[in-house]
Amino acid sequence: MATSATPTRDDFAKMLEDQLGGVADDGFEGRVVKGTVTAIENDKAVIDVGLKSEGRVSLREFARGEGEHGLKVGDEVEVYVDRVENADGEAMLSRDRARREAAWDKLENEFGEGKRVEGVIFGRVKGGFTVDLDGAVAFLPGSQVDIRPVRDVTPLMDVPQPFQILKMDRRRGNIVVSRRAVLEETRAEQRSELIDKLSEGQVIEGVVKNITDYGAFVDLGGIDGLLHVTDMSYKRVNHPSEVIAIGDTVKVQIIRINQDTQRISLGMKQLESDPWEGAAVKYPVGAKLTGTVTNITEYGAFVELEAGIEGLVHVSEMSWTKKNVHPGKIVSTSQEVEVVVLEVDSDKRRISLGLKQAQQNPWEAFAEKHPVGSQVEGEVKNATEFGLFIGLDGDVDGMVHMSDIAWGISGEDALALHRKGEQVSAVVLDVDVEKERISLGMKQLERGAPAAGIVAAGGSLRRNEVVTVTILEVRDGGLEVQAGEDGATGFIKRSDLGRDRDEQRPDRFQVGQKLDAMVTGFDRSKKPTFSVKARQLHEEKEAVEQYGSSDSGASLGDILGEALKNRS
Repeated sequence: MATSATPTRDDFAKMLEDQLGGVADDGFEGRVVKGTVTAIENDKAVIDVGLKSEGRVSLREFARGEGEHGLKVGDEVEVYVDRVENADGEAMLSRDRARREAAWDKLENEFGEGKRVEGVIFGRVKGGFTVDLDGAVAFLPGSQVDIRPVRDVTPLMDVPQPFQILKMDRRRGNIVVSRRAVLEETRAEQRSELIDKLSEGQVIEGVVKNITDYGAFVDLGGIDGLLHVTDMSYKRVNHPSEVIAIGDTVKVQIIRINQDTQRISLGMKQLESDPWEGAAVKYPVGAKLTGTVTNITEYGAFVELEAGIEGLVHVSEMSWTKKNVHPGKIVSTSQEVEVVVLEVDSDKRRISLGLKQAQQNPWEAFAEKHPVGSQVEGEVKNATEFGLFIGLDGDVDGMVHMSDIAWGISGEDALALHRKGEQVSAVVLDVDVEKERISLGMKQLERGAPAAGIVAAGGSLRRNEVVTVTILEVRDGGLEVQAGEDGATGFIKRSDLGRDRDEQRPDRFQVGQKLDAMVTGFDRSKKPTFSVKARQLHEEKEAVEQYGSSDSGASLGDILGEALKNRS
């Protein structure tokens, strides 16, 4: 009798597999499979999924919300196989896990297609909320709840609503969703529908929702439009709150619709009559008007002539005499001023105004009041290298050229005769209104000075002649003197009062004192110039020639003494 071969290890494995119905248990774990309810015992359902042993699943996992599980023997259900066999020899199954896995499969498909998913916000976590997506738990960041920040999320919880999946990672079990994306998309769709119903030029009513520094946002019934501050009124509006308030119902005109950005620009002033129509006729060049200063800048001031029409007074047209001064030092906001229209450009909506033109030209006024040849008084304001500036009536300045300060003296010596702040008198020589210049003369007021326009004569005086002069006035720069009783007047400069420095002090002389001086020349007006120093040097030269020489051994004192003795 033949004996069979001894069974191998593989043979036993095959026999076991045949006995279990040919099912490979190791391929079940981690999968969702279908099974049949074979019994319901207490609070568990016994389910056969084709393994060597059945598994038990809590009936609670089959219940939806607070309802009953509704299971009965023979029902076919899907469950997740966690383990083929536990310590009790039973299969470990889960209905919840099966539902989650099914949900993940569905969500992955919807995420790939960009579809919205439905879920329920059911809890709060750090930084946001948890959302149940039919078995899969997702994270909803706080910033993705709504378009605007939401203080209270309670009304949104436990309510089925659509979400957009932003990202998901099945391996890590992470899903991030957004409710805001759905709202924005819905809003964009609504905006497109509303914009299609609107047209440029259309007049519509809206409600002011928000006010900013540059304008206001107006709700047009589901879509917002911007009402810019410059389109609220033709008159100057410093801030939108001066015209409207939040909650106001306003009538506006649609100025522009940008289909690409879906932005709508609105206007209120477009519903009013344009004050610039016919402005050139209402405000002709040269017209004198009254207006109110509305704004002051570095380059000038804006003056409102009527509601909606403003003109600019450039800084150069603000004052006849105040140059390079900030406009704020000439006028102030809300001040009522008189102006003259200089130019009108209706196309550019610009009016140039003049403030100084509304007042008389101070140089014209001065010329009328002080004709050439009249005497004026003023304060020395400034000294320059070519003359003195004297402050006069009407806030104008006149200039005394250095050659017109005193007879017989000019240059720095003439300028040194007067100090800043000193009150002086002068004669008007010329007024040039167009160039805004007034020429003055001070020497023309000196005693013995020729009348304006008459050339002075030195009389019978000759150059190098020694004459006796009388001191008329003592000044810091020298002496004003007169030759003879009614002779010509002239000047002796400080440096010509003596040969030595001690002799060159004007304060050692007195008015009325007589002294001998030499005529050294005549200025351009034929007035004589005198010098004591020149007379002294001339006398020394003559004495040396007549009474001694350097070879005789006589001293200069001896020679001069002898000369004076002989003269006496």
